[in-house]
Amino acid sequence: MKHIASGVVKHRKMIFLIALFLLIPSVIGILNTRINYDVLVYLPDNIQTVQGQNILKKDFGTGGLSMLMVSGMSDNDVSKLKSKIKDVKHVKDVIWYDDLADVTMPKEMIPEKYYKAFNSGDTTMMAIFFDSPVSSDNTISAVQHIRRLSTKQCLISGTAAYVTDLKELCEKEEPIYILIAVLLVFIVLAVFMDSWMIPFLILFSIGLEVIYNFGTNFVVGDVSYITKALAAVLQLGVTMDLSIFLMNSYKEQQQYYGDHDEAMRHAIVKTSSAITASALTLMAGFLAMCFMSFTLGFNLGIVMAKGVLFGVIGTFTILPGLILMCDKAIVKTTHHTFHMRFGTLSHFITGRPWLFVIIFLLILGPAYYGYSHTNVYYDLFSTLPANLPSVKATKQLSDKFDLNTTHMVLADSKLSANDMDDMIKDVEGIKGVNNVIGLQSIVGPAVPEEILPQKAVDTFKSGKYQMLMINTKYKVASNAVNKQITQINTAVHKYDSKAMVIGEGPLTKDLIKITDKDFKVVTWISLLAIFIILGFVLQSFSLPFILVAVIQMAIFVNLGIPHYTGTSLAFIASICIGTIQLGSCVNYAILMTTRYKAERYAGKLKREAIEIAHSTSVTSVIISATGFFAATFGVAMYSDIEIISSMCLLLARGALISATMVIFILPALLYLLDGLIIKTSRGFKKKEIEGAEL
Repeated sequence: MKHIASGVVKHRKMIFLIALFLLIPSVIGILNTRINYDVLVYLPDNIQTVQGQNILKKDFGTGGLSMLMVSGMSDNDVSKLKSKIKDVKHVKDVIWYDDLADVTMPKEMIPEKYYKAFNSGDTTMMAIFFDSPVSSDNTISAVQHIRRLSTKQCLISGTAAYVTDLKELCEKEEPIYILIAVLLVFIVLAVFMDSWMIPFLILFSIGLEVIYNFGTNFVVGDVSYITKALAAVLQLGVTMDLSIFLMNSYKEQQQYYGDHDEAMRHAIVKTSSAITASALTLMAGFLAMCFMSFTLGFNLGIVMAKGVLFGVIGTFTILPGLILMCDKAIVKTTHHTFHMRFGTLSHFITGRPWLFVIIFLLILGPAYYGYSHTNVYYDLFSTLPANLPSVKATKQLSDKFDLNTTHMVLADSKLSANDMDDMIKDVEGIKGVNNVIGLQSIVGPAVPEEILPQKAVDTFKSGKYQMLMINTKYKVASNAVNKQITQINTAVHKYDSKAMVIGEGPLTKDLIKITDKDFKVVTWISLLAIFIILGFVLQSFSLPFILVAVIQMAIFVNLGIPHYTGTSLAFIASICIGTIQLGSCVNYAILMTTRYKAERYAGKLKREAIEIAHSTSVTSVIISATGFFAATFGVAMYSDIEIISSMCLLLARGALISATMVIFILPALLYLLDGLIIKTSRGFKKKEIEGAEL
């Protein structure tokens, strides 16, 4: 590390120029990385619902489905609008009740229940099929075009409309909440650092690292909007500690070395172990998410792990050069800083360790109960702001037509007309099903397919499969719709054992099942990985249990609070927050424990060692937690996207809770378990064991 440090200091100007040059390919990479706004595309390819969606695209040329409602327009005007929509690029087909009427009979002879499926009062509805996936850029462009063709009397609903609105909302919000995060972090750094220049340098360095990270996101293909929204603020929050470690070490080394270059060389060497250990725990937490079968975890995990890696590289290369090149400016902008002394608090805690352990145990039960009973939701679109056009459309669809979800069935095209007719009747008899739309549902089994218009046949039949549309009153991700999907599967499999029920509802049902398993996998992998890293870094068998217990308790409290406040969490929050909080906040505990171990190694008695470690670490813990809080809390307060807002709020709160646990509970545990720690750890001299307090 000494050679690297010397090279960084010597070639700091060249490193800075290279850092600036790397912005060019990074910006190109950012511009060419697609953002995905539909989390259902991250479901594994081997499940039947996803395979069914692929068949729908391949055999029918259909990727997405939306419903367009038109109010107060004559049939003639609706027909003209329908023709215009059919001409929109990437619109495959538009179905209105007149299409079904033209199949075999005059419009007035359509059965009433099917007429009502498309009409309610002065509002009529048509189904729009797209030839591209529901969240693709082509479909988004088509939805935007349809909205331009339509009037205020028209509202388009469905996942494609949701995705379009979500994209526009994200693009509007992201620059603002990133600016808020940067400003709040600047304030924290300005308060706790002794120069106005230092926050600029740290934020500039982290800004470069964030751009590099985003510029290399092509390695994961497209990036989820959740990943994009969280990655920048998370990277800012979690890698800020690394910069503070280096800056504080440089200030300390200046007391011993008059030459600033020499002081920086020693600062890099001195902090290399601590920064590497912190980075490893952070990366372990993020990489654990890559083991999820729901690949959004891989998407977020890889991007955040890359962010930490770039943070480490930037802290060891870019930031030292910036500090040295701006050293005079740092001195000129020096100001009085906020100093905190915690000797009295340290003495109070070590004098009453059992009190804090009892508090720990009293909180544990309610915290774990809340943690294990917090409600989660899976329909992320349902939490979008009520003023979005897609949300208004969905409400009108529910109010006017009692329609909340549309399933599709893919059955064997060779299935007899009588079997299809019986299948439709069975499905229509299932509770919550409004109607079933397909060839047989209108014309009946007596009408030969040969005399039907080719357009109608092509819409509902293609190659090996024929399709049914099932309109239901139940909402996506509800218990009612999940039960209904099970009943539909049972009904259709009576006639075709290979038939598939697909659509947003069935996909979400699979999402619930898969992520429930993923939650357990990620939790145990992250715990195991961080256990191993802590054991290696601290050279101890017992300390990893103590440190992880403290942070895990903070996680229980953080994720348990929503149960007692009656708040539901997005399913991805319950998976990611614990892992991120464990990986990022365990560094607070490492900082204090490392100093405690050093003092015990030097021969201090346990109370003195813990008090020194505690009093010297609390300020750093507060700075780190406050910085993490600042980076996430502003986003939580500003964003109208509930999943982004709630996850950032959980992260902000988690940082404060973790810091509180480390400040009050960890020293008490270290005190009471000192004898066990010494016996199960390396790096303690024999004389200190003999002189340890009993």
